[in-house]
Amino acid sequence: MNLPLETRWHEDHSFGQEQKRSGEIRTFIVIIVTVLTMAVEITCGVLFGSLAVLADGLHMAAHAAALSVTAFAYVYARRHAHDSQFNFGTGKANALGGFASAIILLGFSLLMAWESIERLIHPLPIAFNESIGVAVAGLVVNLICIFILDHPHHHPSPHAPHTTPHHHEDSSSERQHDHNLQAAYLHVVTDALTSILAIVALVVGKYTNTPFWDTLVGFLGVILVTRWSFSLIASTSSILMDRQAAPHIFAAIRAAIETNDGNRIKDLHVWCIGPRLYAVELVIVASDSQCPEHYKRLLPMELGIAHLVLEVHQGT
Repeated sequence: MNLPLETRWHEDHSFGQEQKRSGEIRTFIVIIVTVLTMAVEITCGVLFGSLAVLADGLHMAAHAAALSVTAFAYVYARRHAHDSQFNFGTGKANALGGFASAIILLGFSLLMAWESIERLIHPLPIAFNESIGVAVAGLVVNLICIFILDHPHHHPSPHAPHTTPHHHEDSSSERQHDHNLQAAYLHVVTDALTSILAIVALVVGKYTNTPFWDTLVGFLGVILVTRWSFSLIASTSSILMDRQAAPHIFAAIRAAIETNDGNRIKDLHVWCIGPRLYAVELVIVASDSQCPEHYKRLLPMELGIAHLVLEVHQGT
């Protein structure tokens, strides 16, 4: 179905970014859960003199701070969506938030590595029972946060009719496009994995009286978190650097234009300007040239083309 051009190709350059995204609401819920857990653990750690509980509470504080970067990016993108100083809207705030969170996550992995090396050189006595209890409690909280972030609620934007709503899109596909949400998800998954590994290491250490298992698990966590961090950095930096879009998008545009007799694409640039939003610069040489609106209607709506600059030249 072809929508009227004034509906499909609007010029306010907000591209629906003023709408509250599903990931924003879920991120704020996770921050609230994390802050409440942090407050309880720090209070209990101080009252009961438990360094293990206090340390986990401070870890939760750092976790909440990292998630706040994600929340800020959502709010900033929404509130500045109509700011004319942004040429293509604020969609890239999503990728920028994900990039910043990935850097913070990488910083956490370096701190984990330093702590593991310190423990290896200078082993410390471990209060196994207390530490296992803290790790189990942390795991429960992280599983709750994962559940919250992993269950999307889709609210198609009435201000962005140039895209097709993804009613049946699963959570993994949503995270692939929403790098802000992916960053928040990686933070809680990292915490959950750390808790699981810590529980295993502490239980083994308790019954074998070998505390080095805790250090070994620390190094394993560093490897996994570092790998996830670099993966997120790579995916977000490609958007921030205006890297060309995926090959299947180019193929779909060429198929739509060049299947018509006499049409050739002379120049084509496609880059991401927000979650599922693309800008396109297209130069067409046609033996029987039509008005630009004709070629605009040929482009598939499901590609998420939000901004199009089109030139048509008469040729053979």
